[in-house]
Amino acid sequence: MPATTSPSRDYRGIIHQLSRDIMTGWMTQLKEATHDGTPAGYLMISGNCVEILRCFDILPVFPEINALQLAIRKNSLPYIIKSEEIGYASDNCAYVKADVGYTLCGGVGVDGNTPKPALIICNFVGCNVYIKWFEHCSAMMNVPLVMLDIPFLREDHPSDADVQYVLCQLRELIAHCERLTGRKFDIDRLREILHHSARAEDGWSRAKDLCKNRPAPFDAYFDSINMMGPINALRGTKEAADFFDRTVAEYEGMVADGLGVLDEERFRIVVEGPPPYPHYRNFRNLFETWKAVAVQSTYSTVGGIWEFGFRHDPNRPLESIAEQMILHNLCNRSLLERYKQIQSYVRDWQADALVIHGIKSCRLFSAGQGDMREYFAREMGVPTLMVESDLEDPRYYAEAQIKNRIDAFFEALQYKRLRGERAEAARAEQVEAR
Repeated sequence: MPATTSPSRDYRGIIHQLSRDIMTGWMTQLKEATHDGTPAGYLMISGNCVEILRCFDILPVFPEINALQLAIRKNSLPYIIKSEEIGYASDNCAYVKADVGYTLCGGVGVDGNTPKPALIICNFVGCNVYIKWFEHCSAMMNVPLVMLDIPFLREDHPSDADVQYVLCQLRELIAHCERLTGRKFDIDRLREILHHSARAEDGWSRAKDLCKNRPAPFDAYFDSINMMGPINALRGTKEAADFFDRTVAEYEGMVADGLGVLDEERFRIVVEGPPPYPHYRNFRNLFETWKAVAVQSTYSTVGGIWEFGFRHDPNRPLESIAEQMILHNLCNRSLLERYKQIQSYVRDWQADALVIHGIKSCRLFSAGQGDMREYFAREMGVPTLMVESDLEDPRYYAEAQIKNRIDAFFEALQYKRLRGERAEAARAEQVEAR
């Protein structure tokens, strides 16, 4: 049976604080930019080209992160309801509704905490909802919209034609940034920025790789959230690269000392899908009470799949940006590619089970997850649990129901393990008797 109370150990430690500090600095920049005239640009997290904006000192703003912060601070519901009052459907993406409601209520601009963008860049990768979201933002704020059409990954690697197609659009974006800022494009500065990106990506990959150890030094689903801010929002800065060097050193020290994220690691899991941010802590506790640690997760790769080797290349600056946008992010890949990614995680990180968290308002993640559960449970023989709520809307989180399913799943997993241990002991006794 699970423990009756959640663990009290402060497993987050220094990395949680470092992440908080670096992200607070970025949010302070956003606040200051609402008054000092610094140009800002909206971007998506998935497969973005943030390095190009940094090259022109355009402050990147991510509506997804704004929505996430509203949810984790339990402030999202009033904004979601505001959007529904003006016509957004109940099953529309809750990120969209929270951000639109926040904008309509004055959160963007001189009276809010988020600067009004001078440019909105819709780097479409996988989720067509984002096209309408950013079109609505453009219309609401009367801001120019640049649409980047990123071809869906149809094979193992993008074709040369696909890369050239994206390169042409990146050059058009550069020309737009030149007109906006009155500055000429500096390829050498972009190379320097990409060097910082590659350092951060290397650190992210090394940190994730450390979770192959037993016990894992951090939870690669819940604790990865602390690292997703720096790798996604701050990629291309020296601060982000330094953060990951510090992160790797901390976790390498934990591995050397035999320390894990919890005082005991009983189950190793891979998690598919975003967390329910309005109930983030409670959701985590439901797994911690079973001493279950996520050693890998798909959600942590929405901004980039760095652990499989890709790095931005200062020697091929625009080409590597184009390749990352097409290939090296979770959202522009097919379900079959996601299956391969999860298979690699289960095998190489030696996971005991797969947990799928379905998101009611997110078609990109949730479509096909029922088939995914059947495939891994029946075809691959991986114990698989599926639960459902929402990443932003607190109305769809039913903790008692989710807890019952989680408890039943780990009880069965524990019984199966105990039965296997007894069978192994019986076989050993027979061998010894002979």
